[in-house]
Amino acid sequence: MTQPESPRSTPEEPWPVRVVSQKIGAWVAKLGWVWVDGQVAQISRRPGASTVFLTLRDPSADLSLTVTTNRDVLDLGAPSLEEGARVVLHAKPEFYAARGTLSLRADEIRQVGLGELLARLEKLKKLLAAEGLFARERKRRPPFLPSRIGLITGRSSAAERDVLTNARRRWPAVEFRVINVAVQGPTAVPQMIDALKVLDGDDTIDVIILARGGGSVEDLLPFSDEALCRAVFACRTPVVSAIGHETDTPLVDYVADVRASTPTDAAKRIVPDLAEELRLIGLARQRLNRAVTGLLDREQHRLDAIRTRPVLARPHVMIEQRATEVSALRDRAARCLAHRLSTATGELHHTLARLRALSPAATLQRGYAIVQREDGHVVRRAAEVSEGDLVHVRLAEGALSARVAPATPE
Repeated sequence: MTQPESPRSTPEEPWPVRVVSQKIGAWVAKLGWVWVDGQVAQISRRPGASTVFLTLRDPSADLSLTVTTNRDVLDLGAPSLEEGARVVLHAKPEFYAARGTLSLRADEIRQVGLGELLARLEKLKKLLAAEGLFARERKRRPPFLPSRIGLITGRSSAAERDVLTNARRRWPAVEFRVINVAVQGPTAVPQMIDALKVLDGDDTIDVIILARGGGSVEDLLPFSDEALCRAVFACRTPVVSAIGHETDTPLVDYVADVRASTPTDAAKRIVPDLAEELRLIGLARQRLNRAVTGLLDREQHRLDAIRTRPVLARPHVMIEQRATEVSALRDRAARCLAHRLSTATGELHHTLARLRALSPAATLQRGYAIVQREDGHVVRRAAEVSEGDLVHVRLAEGALSARVAPATPE
């Protein structure tokens, strides 16, 4: 038989605190027994007490829960448990109405060993690689000379000293914005994520360095946290990872845009060496001077060679040669014209002589005459005129008129 549902609370009929606590406890109890993974932030073992109190913290978020367990359970599952260790425990959530607090009651605790941690990291590495967080094409190149550098590292740590000292030794004018965070322990990941957000939101920061000195695999676990890797991937500013020594490769090394083997190497990769750059500039100036000097020398030799040519050494020679050519052409033209005129004159005389030879005037000169009737018709036969006709006679010199006498037989 189903239990009737309790009436809802109203301003006129509110629930007492005990009722609300009872309902919260009932809802929490519905979750039942669960396996929980976390990092031990605090252990409280009271002498003579059979109950041990643990503070279990989420490695990737600023969340924690209180865990109560029996001392025998802890000694059986994790006798050498210390703060900062990763554990997996079987617990049931409980709501203490008297104090209004939520806690976990554990009946089994297992400390996560190094082998299991490495296996988890390898699985996470494959997952992030499949999502493209390690892709080379998305990695950005830091600027050649950043105006301001963001540094996330431990307070007064050797990593901070190495980065600042080496960077300022290479380029004294470099500026830093340093945010000190916890680099190991349960609070490390949230603090580093918050620092990344602050530096990534600062428009004056050109590159961010995430630095930490060497340590054991357990000490470097925060730098393989999934939340930190995704925060680095989401940054708009290039991120340089400088974690541990050369052999240390946490997952953030694969996500970062640049991986430095050590904090000192990070300073060398991000900041150029002023002395080396000045030396390179000097060498470049020398090469430039040699190139310009060589070019000027070649052009000077070329000009000298051009000036030694006759056309430039004695410019009037070319004019004299052109004047001689012009005179020769003029003489040739005159001779050609005279020859053509002489030839034409001779041809004209010959034509005139032939014309004169064919002209009737030459015949008249030999004593012949031309007889024409009054109508101008030339008389060739005696029968063409009659006795008494008036005819005109043309002689070699002059002309006369005559009357036709009786015809004389041939």
